[in-house]
This record gives sequence, structure tokens and C-alpha cells, in this order.
Amino acid sequence: MNTPPLPEAKDRPARLAVGVVGAGRVGPALAAALRLAGHRPVAVSGVSDASVRRAAALLPEVPLVSPAQVLARSELVLLTVPDDALPRLVQGLAETGAVRPGQLLVHTSGRYGTAVLDPARSAGALPLALHPAMTFTGTAVDVQRLAGCSFGVTAPEELRLAAEALVIEMGGEPEWIEESARPLYHAALALGANHLVTLVAQSLELLGAAGVGAPDRMLGPLLGAALDNALRSGDAALTGPVARGDAGTVAAHVAELREHAPQTVAGYLAMARATADRAMASGLLKPELAEDLLGVLADGGTR
Repeated sequence: MNTPPLPEAKDRPARLAVGVVGAGRVGPALAAALRLAGHRPVAVSGVSDASVRRAAALLPEVPLVSPAQVLARSELVLLTVPDDALPRLVQGLAETGAVRPGQLLVHTSGRYGTAVLDPARSAGALPLALHPAMTFTGTAVDVQRLAGCSFGVTAPEELRLAAEALVIEMGGEPEWIEESARPLYHAALALGANHLVTLVAQSLELLGAAGVGAPDRMLGPLLGAALDNALRSGDAALTGPVARGDAGTVAAHVAELREHAPQTVAGYLAMARATADRAMASGLLKPELAEDLLGVLADGGTR
């Protein structure tokens, strides 16, 4: 992986007082990474007991205060709240006068670009959207995992270098995303990462039901190889009964799932259809084998 060169000194952010609004899994980890780069976490807000524990673990001795007080103490503010809560939070902070001119306001939502920060921008804030393309645990391991992590970066052109510099200081790799492309970018990540967790969890449960004593140990090498092959080769990495056109095997799978795990049948059929489409388009699934397979899938595996 090629790390972008550090920006010239004039383009780097000065050492900043950093605040976090929303001590979920992401905010404290990013603030801890910025502290390693020389910035100063000075305030954090959080409501739940879990948020308080995370803040204490990752940002020890940083005071827990209200969101308005976080902004009052900070030059760089990380808004790390759920996507649906972000517009309301920004609007409220702007309307109550909490936002200061020249203050860097950074949100970490994948869905939004900087337009969601327009109310704060009207109050003089400098808006940045920095989304780490990583899942977070809420522990110190997240800070280490930021090394080499891609960040989806959206910012006004005059702030682009500063935004990319912040990402590099956290150990990440900046990837520019246009404002209009943010929803598609986020959908792509969710499709891969979120659905992968569901698929793996279902596979673990089914292996356990089949009597496998260590499902995780069995799946680890298989899934690791599949992921590596897919990242390297795309559709050419497809294997298994769908890509081979083994209609009978697919029908047997569906029958077993209907009996032992009916809640997984719809997902299996949907993924099998999507896999068949990609296998046909790439030439892996031969037309003479595809007909029977697609018939099984259309019938829900009842053939």
C-alpha cells in the first residue's frame, strides 16, 4: 500500500485542541490517534455508561462535558454520532450559538458529505467529512487498526489538503469522495462489511448445528482465502456449487436450510441468484448448466 506523502508544513493542521461529541466506538479512537500525532484532546461528551467507560479508557483525564462545552473548549470537533442524529445535532449546535468562526467541524458519517454541516458553516465553521472505512470495537485496538485504514474524505476544495493531512496524521489513507457520491460510497461499504458479518454469523451457527466443534477455526482459513482471492481477482474468484452450476447440490442446501434454519433460506436464495448472475456474466457458469440452476432458484429450491 502506498502511503501519500505528508503535506508541506503550510498545509498541515497546527496542533489543535480536540473535542469529541458522541463517545461511541469511533470518536474516542480518532481522538486518541490525533493525540499520538501531537494534538490535545480536551473535552468529550457522552451519555450512556458504555460511552463514559470508553472515554475513560481511551481518553483518560479528558473531562466529560456537554456538547456545547465541548465546542467551547475545542478548535477541532469530532461529531461522531449516528447518521440519523447528525443533521439534528448540527442544527441545534448552530442555533444555540455553540459554533465558533474558524472552528474545524469534522463528522465521521459515511452517508453524508459536508452539506449536512451547512448550518454550522453559515456560523463560520470549517466543515470536513472524514469517514474511516473500518469497523470499530470501542477499545484501544482500534487506534492500531487505523494504520493504513482508508478514509472517505469530502471537504471544500480550500480545505482538502488540511482534511487529508488530518487523515494521514491518524495513520490513515485519504480517499477523495465527491459530495454527490457519498451515499453510493457508503452503500458499497455497508454491502460488503455489514452483510459479511451477518453471513459469517449464520455460517458459524450452521456449522455448530452440524456438530463442528470449532466453527471459527474451520471458517477462518476458508474465509481469509476467499476474501483475499476476491480482492485480487473479483468475479474470477467465484467457486462453489452455484458458480459450477450444481443445481442438485443447491437444491439439497435449500432443503437442509428449510428444515434446520428456515430464517436463512431467503438470504441464501438471494445471494445464490446474485452469484449466478455474476458467474454467468463472467463466463464461469455455462449456459447449459445455468438453466437447471436458475430453475431451482426460481422455485425456491423445491425442485
